[in-house]
Amino acid sequence: MTIPAQVGGRVRSWMNRPEMRGVFWIWAAMTAVLVVFSLYVPARLMGPPASPTMHAVENTMTVFTVAASPVAAAVWSVALYSLLAWRHRGSGQPETDGPPIRGNTPVTALWLVLSSLLCVFLLIWGLAAMQSVTAAAAGRVPLQVNVVGQQWLWSFSYPGQGDIETDQLYLPIDQPVVFHVTSKDVVHSFWVVQMGIKIDANPGETTVTNVTPNKLGTFVVRCAELCGLLHADMEAAVHVVSADDFAAWARGRRSPPVESSPPK
Repeated sequence: MTIPAQVGGRVRSWMNRPEMRGVFWIWAAMTAVLVVFSLYVPARLMGPPASPTMHAVENTMTVFTVAASPVAAAVWSVALYSLLAWRHRGSGQPETDGPPIRGNTPVTALWLVLSSLLCVFLLIWGLAAMQSVTAAAAGRVPLQVNVVGQQWLWSFSYPGQGDIETDQLYLPIDQPVVFHVTSKDVVHSFWVVQMGIKIDANPGETTVTNVTPNKLGTFVVRCAELCGLLHADMEAAVHVVSADDFAAWARGRRSPPVESSPPK
């Protein structure tokens, strides 16, 4: 019990120092503010989710931001207290320098332990979130969509629907979709914003990603890789419709156009 007593005594001696109390109270206040901010702001800025994947992304963003709040507050509180209480005033050089903490073993050990625990927690959370999204779509027949990017537009084809092609993406709600993504020229990035999926479109290669849309409406595909002059305009509409509406749309795209008879 000797070591815990020594550690406890050292902690009490630290907290009895006015600068440590000042840093602690700034840290506590900033942590509380950042936690409240993390719970309500980042996910709202990302918009309403249109898939379980995006919902998992927003939850992960919230958890990661909350977990990072005490660390960010610790750095900012030390910097703020240093600027307010330890800055040198006057035109001459400071008489003394502050004590270094580089050789402070307890502080170094505490920082390493807390950082390691935080990294392990974030790793486990991320793996669990990825597994939950994958498991939710397992056992269901996916719709395959081939995606081709080129300067500066997207094109989509449906191998299981008679290889119909379109420049707007149509998806049935609540059905898993697998995207096979490639490029004709330079590297693009296929990003369905509200569904939380993003993957590179590489020339000569095919990358694969998947999602299950769960919200009716019209959403956006963007290119997230700087690909040339009109990169900012490389967008396409995503229409999530009911299964019956999707089937009717696919039949209409497969039907040959009706030719009118020439006038007599």
